[in-house]
Amino acid sequence: MSIKNAFYAQSGGVTAVINASACGVIETARKHSDRIGTVFAGKNGIIGALTEDLIDTGAESDAAIAALRHTPSGAFGSCRFKLKGVEQNKREYERLIEVFKAHDIGYFFYNGGGDSADTCHKISQLSATMGYPIQAIHVPKTVDNDLPITDNCPGFGSVAKYIAVSTREASYDVRSMARTSTKVFVLEVMGRHAGWIAAAGGLAVDEDNDIPILILFPEVEFNQEAFLAKCQEKVEQYGYVIAVVSEGAHWPDGRFLAEQGTRDAFGHAQLGGAAPVVANMIKENLGYKFHWAVADYLQRAARHLASKTDVEQAYAVGKAAVEMALEGKNAIMPAIIRTSNDPYSWEIQEADLSKVANVEKMMPAEYISEDGFGITPACREYLLPLIQGEDYPPYIRGLPQYVTLKNVVVPRKLADNFEP
Repeated sequence: MSIKNAFYAQSGGVTAVINASACGVIETARKHSDRIGTVFAGKNGIIGALTEDLIDTGAESDAAIAALRHTPSGAFGSCRFKLKGVEQNKREYERLIEVFKAHDIGYFFYNGGGDSADTCHKISQLSATMGYPIQAIHVPKTVDNDLPITDNCPGFGSVAKYIAVSTREASYDVRSMARTSTKVFVLEVMGRHAGWIAAAGGLAVDEDNDIPILILFPEVEFNQEAFLAKCQEKVEQYGYVIAVVSEGAHWPDGRFLAEQGTRDAFGHAQLGGAAPVVANMIKENLGYKFHWAVADYLQRAARHLASKTDVEQAYAVGKAAVEMALEGKNAIMPAIIRTSNDPYSWEIQEADLSKVANVEKMMPAEYISEDGFGITPACREYLLPLIQGEDYPPYIRGLPQYVTLKNVVVPRKLADNFEP
């Protein structure tokens, strides 16, 4: 059997554990050097394939690749770029084939979320549509936790842990000052259409921590009157309240509380600013002193507080992607399947990319409390296993030590430059 090279790329917003998936892909490929030659990584995602900026991961030591497992962000650079259909942009697909042919690439591993699954699915069809043999495997990743079929998405567990911990810690701060100072703290978290990250704020509450928390989910239309009434009720009962607000919280007419009127590279509404909107609403109507914060990149970059479960699953899907490719599979995604809640256990199965691409998994109604501002016991049972365990990076002089790769780009073999 001939040896083919592989192409790996990271896509979309990075996470605390996407590099653990990269580690799983590269380490597993190295163990099968009789089948897989060089693993090229796309510099800045799939853009690197189009522009023929291919990083030779073979130039990295085993120790450097192993260190990816505890390093946050995207070691090779990521991008927000979605391939259109072959009919709409045949030029890009022809370019991919040119680059793949020039570098003898037969395996394609794309590490990303829903839009990336769609791109990977389109590339998997190159054999049929354009006559080039390629095995394309999608490696799941998204802090939004909104991919279908898989029980959860690598990247989410660590964000959920960060938000649960931050919500609990902030509540202790606010409680201590509430009598004469801040009575309301608003924390804005990621989640455009799905409220999984916001839901994690509810984990701050347990039998030992009776914390007044209100959650604004994208799945629940924002009712200002009901929300303000709940805020007042909690402040009167506890002396303070914590509001965890998803960036995707929206009015009944569909407008995001945080919408700025701009669009990102995928055409999605550019969000940012739900927290100050909610905080000022409380101030203007109830008069309470407030503080607000936006977790933003901190929530997805916090490798120092990563969930051990999340790290293990991120590595496992990278490893499984290579193994599936070596079995001759194409157009699939390694999916995490929960086999037991107590004790928590899981396994990897295959998911057909045609059933993954462009499908968003929202919070089920049974995970949201009847009043629309909290989580249910069923949601807690789902979330808790995903934040379990600590997987601290090595520390030197009080700071975590992460790896920065050499990222040696191989010489181009094609004469022309390509601008996507």
